[in-house]
Amino acid sequence: MTGGSVLEPEELDAAIEPAPEAPEQDLEQALEQGVARAESSLAPSAPEFEPGEPLTPPTTLAAPARRAFNPWIITLVVTMGTFMEVLDTSIANVALPHIAGSLSASQDESTWVLTSYLVANAIILPISGWISSVIGRKNFYLISVAMFTVFSALCGIAPTLGLLVVFRVLQGLAGGGLQPSVQAILADLFPGNKRGMAMAVYTVAIMCAPVLGPTLGGWITDNYSWRWIFYINIPVGFACAFLTRMVLTDPEHLTRKRLAEKAERLRTGMKLHIDGTGLSLIAIGLAALEIVLDKGQELDWLGSTFIAWTAAIAVLALAGAVIWELHVKNPVVNLRLLKERNFAFCCIIVLGVYTALYASTFLLPQFMQLLMGYSATAAGLAISPAGLFTIIEVPLIGWALSRGFDARRMIAVGLATIAFGTWWLSLGNLDMGESSLIWPRVVQVLGIGMTTVPLSTIMFRFLPTDQSSNAAGIYALVRNEGGSIGIAVSSTFLERTAQTHQAYIGAHMSASNPMAQRAAQAFAAAHGTIASSGSASNNAYAGLAMLYGQVQRQAALLAYMDQYRMFAYLLVFLLPLVLLLKRPPKITGKIELEAH
Repeated sequence: MTGGSVLEPEELDAAIEPAPEAPEQDLEQALEQGVARAESSLAPSAPEFEPGEPLTPPTTLAAPARRAFNPWIITLVVTMGTFMEVLDTSIANVALPHIAGSLSASQDESTWVLTSYLVANAIILPISGWISSVIGRKNFYLISVAMFTVFSALCGIAPTLGLLVVFRVLQGLAGGGLQPSVQAILADLFPGNKRGMAMAVYTVAIMCAPVLGPTLGGWITDNYSWRWIFYINIPVGFACAFLTRMVLTDPEHLTRKRLAEKAERLRTGMKLHIDGTGLSLIAIGLAALEIVLDKGQELDWLGSTFIAWTAAIAVLALAGAVIWELHVKNPVVNLRLLKERNFAFCCIIVLGVYTALYASTFLLPQFMQLLMGYSATAAGLAISPAGLFTIIEVPLIGWALSRGFDARRMIAVGLATIAFGTWWLSLGNLDMGESSLIWPRVVQVLGIGMTTVPLSTIMFRFLPTDQSSNAAGIYALVRNEGGSIGIAVSSTFLERTAQTHQAYIGAHMSASNPMAQRAAQAFAAAHGTIASSGSASNNAYAGLAMLYGQVQRQAALLAYMDQYRMFAYLLVFLLPLVLLLKRPPKITGKIELEAH
C-alpha cells in the first residue's frame, strides 16, 4: 500500500487484525491502532460533503462513455435549423401583397410582418450566449427549433393581421438564437485546423437562404398560398429537432461550468442572477432601433413624431446598456469581448460587408422589376445563380484555410472582389441584357464567401473558450444589424438621389432646348401612330407625358447606380482594417481556443 491509496479488503483485514503474539490486555489497543491506520489511508479518497453538492465519484470508477457522432453529421444537422430561420427573414417579402389582400389590410400595415420578425430577432441575438450558459447550449438550441416550428405553424393559420404579427414576434424570438448557437457549436466542435471548413458549411446556409428566399416565396405564393411559406418549416423543424436531440451534446467545459455554478447556488442558497436592467435596456434599445431603420424612410425619418421619439428611445437605451454592461459584474451581453482586437475589427468588417450585401440584394430585384420589366419570379431566378457559385466556392475556401492559408489575405481579396462586383453593377443601363446583371452579382457573392468564412474562423481564435456563445451572439447581431442598416440607407438615398437627378435633368427640359422639343415631338408622333386617333394637341400632351416618364426612368437609373458606387466606396474603406488583424499561428494539430 502506498501513501494515500485505498486499501484492498485483505490489507484492511490485516491492518485491523492484531498480531497473534500480542498479549490479551493489549488487544483493545491494537484494534484501535489498526482502525486508525485504516481510516487514515481512506481519508484522502473521501470527499468533503457539502449539502446540495454532488459527491465526486471515486477515481477508480470510469464515467459512462457517451456515443460520439461524426462532427460533420452534427454540422449538417444544426445548420439545417439555421438555414430555415434565415430563410424566413426574406421568404415573406414577395408575399406581402397577397397577405394584405387575404387579411383585409393595407400594404403599409402588412410590412409589420417583416418588421416584427426583425425586431424580435434583434432582441434575442445578443443574449443568446447568456441563455445558453444558464440552460445549456443543446437545450437552448432544441427549445429554439421546437418553438420556431410551433410558431411557424401558428403564422400559417393566423386569421387576422394582428395575430400574424404577434406570432411573427414569437417566431423571431424563438429562432433568433439559432444563428449564434450554431456558430458557437462549430467553434467548440472543430479544432482550429478544421474550423475553416466547418464555417464554410455554415456560410453556405446563411448566404444561400436570403438569395433563395424571395424566389421560393414567390413560387409558393403564386402556385399555392402565402400560408405555405410558413407551413414548409414544420417538417424541417421536426426533423431538425429529432436529429439534434440524437447527435448533439454540450462541450465538457460548458457543462462543468454550468454545474459548478448550480452547485454553488445550491450550497449558498443564492438565486440565479439575472441582469434585468441590462436585459431591459438592450431589448428596448434594439427594438426601437430596428423600428427606426425599417420604418424611417416610409414615415419621413425625423419628420415623423413617432420616428423621432423612437430614435430618442433607441439612443438613450443603447447608450445606457453599453455603460451598464461594461460595469456590471455578470452582464447579459459581455461587451468586454470587444476589447480583443481581432474580434472587434471582425465585427466592424462584417457590419460593412453585410450592409453592402443586403443593400444590393434589396436594390437589384427592384431595379429589374421596376425599370426593366422583369416579373418577381424572373428577377429571383436571375440572381439565383450566385447562390450556386457560393455552394461550389465556399468549401474550397474552407479547404484552403485548413491548409494554413493566411485568413487576412483572403479577407483582403474578398473585400476587393465585393467592391469590384458592386462597382460593376454601377455601370448598368436600361438596355443591358440579363447576363450583365447576373455576372456582377456572381462576382459580388464570390467575394462575400472569401470574406465571411475567414472572418468567422479567426474571430474566435483569441477569445476564451467559454465565451464562444457570447461572441457568436454579438457577431450575429452585428451581421443582422448591418443588413437592416443597408436596406434603410439604400432605400432612403435611392428616393432622395432620384429626386435630385430628376430635378437636374428636368431643368434642361425647357421650351428653349431644341433637343427637348425634338424628343417631345418624336414621342407625340409615336403616340399618334399608336393611337391612330385624337387631336394634335392631345398627342402633344401625350408626348410630353412620355418624355416625363423617360426623365423619371433615367433619374431612377442614375439613383440606382449611385447606390452601388456608394457601397463600393464603403467596401474599399474597409480594406485598411485588415492590416490591423492578428494572424493566428499555423495549426498542425488539434488546438484549443486561447484566453487573452
